[in-house]
Amino acid sequence: MIDRVQAMRIFVRIVDASSFTRAAESLEIPRATATTTVQSLEALLGVQLLVRTTRKVTLTAEGAEYYERCAQILAAIEEVESGLFNRPENLRGRLRVAMPGMIAASIVVPRLASFHTLHPHVELALGVNHRAPELGGESVDCSIELGELPDSRLLVRRLGWLDRVTCASPAYLARHGEPRHVDDLARHVAVNWSSVHAGRRMDFEFSVAARTSKAKVGGFVQVDDEHTYLACGLEGLGLIQPGRATVMPYLASGQLVEVMPKCKASPVAVSVTYVKSRQVSPRVRAFVDWLGEVFEDAGRSAPASTPWLGETPQWPVVDATRGGVGVH
Repeated sequence: MIDRVQAMRIFVRIVDASSFTRAAESLEIPRATATTTVQSLEALLGVQLLVRTTRKVTLTAEGAEYYERCAQILAAIEEVESGLFNRPENLRGRLRVAMPGMIAASIVVPRLASFHTLHPHVELALGVNHRAPELGGESVDCSIELGELPDSRLLVRRLGWLDRVTCASPAYLARHGEPRHVDDLARHVAVNWSSVHAGRRMDFEFSVAARTSKAKVGGFVQVDDEHTYLACGLEGLGLIQPGRATVMPYLASGQLVEVMPKCKASPVAVSVTYVKSRQVSPRVRAFVDWLGEVFEDAGRSAPASTPWLGETPQWPVVDATRGGVGVH
């Protein structure tokens, strides 16, 4: 007889991953088991749940309704099993999180042992990405993102703001001089950053007199990876605007020099996102609450001259479709 709860888990994972193969890999089961399970569910329910082609898997109308109910049931089961959030040690299972490499290296990983202490039975699978992950499609539970997010399929919880700094290497400044104001940038060169969401080159942004101004700065290299972006700046290939937390060691050592200190670089939003159709799982909630504390702690430990613009989170959730805010 079919294990109904396990069958629901497999079905939901297939839908989230849009693939039998990826779902089976994430659940560590044979692909044939995933296929047989869905066939058994369809036979039991007397309806077709999925349309399979060689390229993709899509839901039927009945499958979409069944998916929503399954997601709710599984979330309720997980909530009960975790002791209604009152016992952190009861949280179990794998949590798959995607995040930018610099956020991972400079903020999350150095403090990750504390999350393990709080939740010793949660297994974290960290995916360091330089492009926007397709939540569900890549079997990711949640993703830490920088900047404004256009994807209307997602729920977005704002963690805070990341302070940025305009800087360059001493070698670059020796060749080109030091810019003093936004207008000076017309005579300078930048390492241009390509947004993973916008798919285009991003302008430099500054907050001057409570207003945001943008400046197009020419350059001969464009990148979409934070490590490469920083490496180009260190090599003197142009001005850069990285997160201050990332480059503080390089500023302290003199490998990078802050320029235009009176023209502050606009901060960038830091958010965590997850698929709109899912209820928030206890593991995701626990991780994001911990992440909020990490940002708050980073703010307390940062020098007064390098403000961290993180907020103390209250689990606000923005539905990107309607732009509304609720609390989960």
